[in-house]
Amino acid sequence: MRSIHDNLQAVRERIARAATAAGRDPRSVTLLAVSKTHPAALVEQALAAGQQAFGENYVQEAVEKMDALAGHAIEWHLVGPLQSNKTRLVAEHFDWVHTVESEKVARRLSEQRPSGKAPLNVLIQVNVSGEASKSGIAAEQVPALSESTSKLPGVRLRGLMAIPEPGADASRYRELKALYDHLKGPFALDTLSVGMSDDMEAAIAEGSTMVRIGTAIFGQRQKVRSAA
Repeated sequence: MRSIHDNLQAVRERIARAATAAGRDPRSVTLLAVSKTHPAALVEQALAAGQQAFGENYVQEAVEKMDALAGHAIEWHLVGPLQSNKTRLVAEHFDWVHTVESEKVARRLSEQRPSGKAPLNVLIQVNVSGEASKSGIAAEQVPALSESTSKLPGVRLRGLMAIPEPGADASRYRELKALYDHLKGPFALDTLSVGMSDDMEAAIAEGSTMVRIGTAIFGQRQKVRSAA
């Protein structure tokens, strides 16, 4: 069985190859290790292999890991859906939120961010597939939410996030990149979070600046204990 160290190295090599093939500097793509459902012990192994940014789906599970790993220099990202009753915990504990999809949630995060902490980095989740069952907002709604979020204290709008459907045509990624480029100047965006274990190459080819990788690093998900 390959170690977490070996898996991370293999993923970094995939990122470098994809970026080079696209004529990009591999350093322009940030690796976010998605540790959801995996124990703190595996996060420690990834830390030992030089990984510092980790993504979690479930707020309570993440807070437990933060407590277990207190003292480590870790950048914590929420990459799962954010319920409005969880915004305080998120505002108090996380460094990034990838799944903002309403002004109400953005405002709650702003109001609940402790004054002694740096602004909470936020991404607006875009529903690029147009499916009603998918999280995120329609592309045409993104400029207005970007405008309102950018004015809030306590949060910093950094960019966009999306989860294209499996096997998505390259046009999905291009549409997202075009929207990101359109908003990049007015709102000083610097992060386009798209691409996972199965589609990171396609995402990087079309301009992703952050890929969220779980299975290729940690293996198959463990049984989920809570959806909170």
